[in-house]
Amino acid sequence: MAPDAMRTAARSLSDAQPVPFWLEDPGKPGALPALTGTENCDLLVVGGGYSGLWTALLAKEREPERDVVLIEGREVGWAASGRNGGFCAASLTHGFGNGLARWPDELATLEGLGERNLDAIEAAVARYSLDCDFERTGEIDVATEPHQVQELAEVHETARRLGLGDGLELLDRDAVRAEVDSPTFLGGLWDRRGVAMLNPAKLAWGLKRACRELGVRIFENTPGLELVPVGAGMGVRTPYGRIVARRVALGTNVFPSLVKRVRPYTVPVYDYALTTEPLSPGQLASIGWKNRQGLGDSANQFHYFRITADDRILWGGYDAIYPFGGRMNAAMDHRPETYLKLAEHFFQCFPQLEGLRFSHAWGGAIDTCSRFSAFFGTAHRGKVAYAAGFTGLGVGATRFGADVMLDLLAGERTERTDLEMVRSKPLPFPPEPIAWAGIGITKWSLARADENGGRRNLWLKAMDRLGLGFDS
Repeated sequence: MAPDAMRTAARSLSDAQPVPFWLEDPGKPGALPALTGTENCDLLVVGGGYSGLWTALLAKEREPERDVVLIEGREVGWAASGRNGGFCAASLTHGFGNGLARWPDELATLEGLGERNLDAIEAAVARYSLDCDFERTGEIDVATEPHQVQELAEVHETARRLGLGDGLELLDRDAVRAEVDSPTFLGGLWDRRGVAMLNPAKLAWGLKRACRELGVRIFENTPGLELVPVGAGMGVRTPYGRIVARRVALGTNVFPSLVKRVRPYTVPVYDYALTTEPLSPGQLASIGWKNRQGLGDSANQFHYFRITADDRILWGGYDAIYPFGGRMNAAMDHRPETYLKLAEHFFQCFPQLEGLRFSHAWGGAIDTCSRFSAFFGTAHRGKVAYAAGFTGLGVGATRFGADVMLDLLAGERTERTDLEMVRSKPLPFPPEPIAWAGIGITKWSLARADENGGRRNLWLKAMDRLGLGFDS
């Protein structure tokens, strides 16, 4: 980092609060009491992020008389569900390219299910009056290097050839800069309908309210400590009591699963983000971001960015930090060296905004699996279901995962449970220190590919052949 760029980046961060922007909201609901004693229910949902909240809500929609309990180890939405960028995508496969590489024969079905899932989220926002700043703006993948222009054109052409290109618009340099003006933008691919922008914390808090209105009993500051069979059902021990349920749905994602054999399939990867102070009308005009789309660049080490309801820019991504041994640590929620790097990149993208300052800087752990999209399963003879591994694209896909878990617990054969994506598992991560070394080599290789016209070295090609083709 050049000295002048470092000074500019450091000055821009001097007032940044080390807390997630979304969670620092005066409208945040108070915590509900912890569970004490013994409770019984039909369905226990473990985890108060999107995965658990959607599961509880859909369970009550399917069977209003079902007694549903949800427990959350801290407060609803405090982890990844309240810290992400607020990109709610239709994709269930972490993008078109990943889906095509892994499930080409059912990609059309997966794309259709994803579109219907996003439509259902939009309908739920309206039906339950979820005040979460939902905007169906779409997202532009932008090219910042010449080889990325060609890659986006190839994605567009492949999608059209397969009959999946509706709503996709290829943008040249002038067209993309007419949408959002950055001197670094060389082209773009705009998915006009497949992504919505929203306030992630407000979505979680709204789902919490909706669940309670339907009769879901929610206990916060109540971690699930142990899962054991109890008679014909399952029991979960908590710090001050226990719950006995006929069925259990696990939505714990990045946190260690109560089904221990599931744990090797995910690792925590820390992601970081900044938000600016609100832009003035003149600053907004200088970048021309009138249509409020989400944006992401097309590098392997990519940035994601969007406009908030009060005209701040959220700017995140690039660094992805894996802790040795997969051990989560609250100290890793903040990483000043990454904040400096993100701030420098921000002003490279938008030099016309020099002097703008950042108001918030934070990080958090993402549940990452080797195929970059969720996996599913059951345990304890079908009495327990789980969904995990959303790899940073869970704002929308968790609702689909909730439906899958409920199908599995009901023993139903559905269009969802027939999917190869649902019936198969990713490769588990190896033990340490192999995982640490492998992830480190992969990160280095991805950075080299970004610097060398996208050319993947022998390591990345080997990962591709193993189904571990890290491309985001």
